Amino acid sequence: MSKVFTADEVAQHKKEGDLWIVVDSKVYDISKFAAMHPGGLSVLLDEDVAGKDATEAFFSLHRHEVLEKPQFKRLVIGTLAGAKQTIFARPAGALSDVPYAEPFWLSKGYHSPYYKESHRRLQAAYRKFVEEVIVGDAQAREEDGKRPSQRVFDEMAKQNLIAMRFGPGPHLKGLELMGGVVKPEEFDYFHELILGQETVRVNARGYTDGLGGGTYIGLPPILNFGQPALRERIAKEVLAGKKFCALAITEAFAGSDVAGLRCMAKRVENGWIVTGTKKWITNGTFADYFTVGCRTEQGGLVVLLIERGEGVETKPIKTSYSTAAGTAYVTFENVFVPYENTLGKENKGLQVILSNFNHERWGMCTGSIAAQRLVVEECLKWVNQRKVFGKPLHSQAVIRAKLAAMISRVESAQAWLENITYQMNHMNYAEQADKLAGPIALLKRYATSTAQETARDAVQIFGGRGITRTGMGRFIEHYHRTVPFDAVLGGAEDVLGDLGVRQALRKMPKDTRL
Repeated sequence: MSKVFTADEVAQHKKEGDLWIVVDSKVYDISKFAAMHPGGLSVLLDEDVAGKDATEAFFSLHRHEVLEKPQFKRLVIGTLAGAKQTIFARPAGALSDVPYAEPFWLSKGYHSPYYKESHRRLQAAYRKFVEEVIVGDAQAREEDGKRPSQRVFDEMAKQNLIAMRFGPGPHLKGLELMGGVVKPEEFDYFHELILGQETVRVNARGYTDGLGGGTYIGLPPILNFGQPALRERIAKEVLAGKKFCALAITEAFAGSDVAGLRCMAKRVENGWIVTGTKKWITNGTFADYFTVGCRTEQGGLVVLLIERGEGVETKPIKTSYSTAAGTAYVTFENVFVPYENTLGKENKGLQVILSNFNHERWGMCTGSIAAQRLVVEECLKWVNQRKVFGKPLHSQAVIRAKLAAMISRVESAQAWLENITYQMNHMNYAEQADKLAGPIALLKRYATSTAQETARDAVQIFGGRGITRTGMGRFIEHYHRTVPFDAVLGGAEDVLGDLGVRQALRKMPKDTRL
């Protein structure tokens, strides 16, 4: 049983070699730890800390997770008489009570016309899975730059999570999804939206892309345009988490200009000979399969499935986020590709390349908006506990104004996203391509541009901590450093904005006048 100490007993231990403090009702003997304290011994010997209740001082400098580490739990020797623990870690899978930390449909007392009970079951089960299975690996791999651990892919495959990340469709038929919380026939785009938004809770942007960013955009062309035998073989391996795909379209010379691809595919007997390069290919360093856009000798485009092997070389590209994403420069040197690996028709490759852009960009919106919401939660927590000039940081009107703007941006983007998702659930593929390409492009532009505003405001709220890679503001620093990825991947903001407007103008009635 834990021993109870009075405040007077704790106060007797306030010198070097004999040092106790109280944090949230628990008494810590930090006598031996003090000399190793990263902030120096003098901070702990301060008259407001040594032998005192240092709860406020502690939480002005450290995140709660520090107290959960085994090395600090071992320092607890008892509790303070008359004191009660008031600060608790949120249990794995639980919802946050912080205002605006959850979308309205998950917030207590609010309602939504979009979500059913199966959506709530999936959200609860998957958040618990993310926090218990993925988060630890995500933080470690984001730091060391290695690809996500195979153990995580195996666990995801057991729950058929990899299959679910491709959205509703025949690939889910007969599968038990997440222990049966949702049936394959009722799985819709809102279920997929939940998976996309919950995954970003790992707070590791490079790792998130490494967890399947390439596969989720590289496999659909195979599923939709590959020959049956090829499609079944590749899908079985990928959905089991044993093999990985990468979409290899982007080139150094082409960028967003898909029609300007230079990677060449020369037609030969029984196949193709491919020569060329691809750049910024997500998951490329560890992908087994590459869905590659190539120029043909007739000047058209063709999409080929190229398996890693002779003539295929990948090199990592260092970017501002972790190499856990597997971002690669890919070289194809006289690679023979069997003709049965052709996806779609010769010289009709542009259709194959464009076919998944809407879904890809929609998926990016889900993650971008959820990441903004996490930043809002971090900022609300911080302004509530940070003291300046003797008052909470939120007493400053300028801080409240920044928070108001951040909340407005994320809530408007979430509402737009849910409206588009509802339309997706009630349109076939052809209707989506005709009616939603423009709105999705504009939403992505809006979400990623507002995300950068939110990142900038968050750094101002956290100050120096917001540009420090450890400690209180580490998630803010990480977000500010990596948020530009969302603005570039899947189409740069200016390109998507122009796309959205051009599509709108094409639908303008010819007889309309002011």
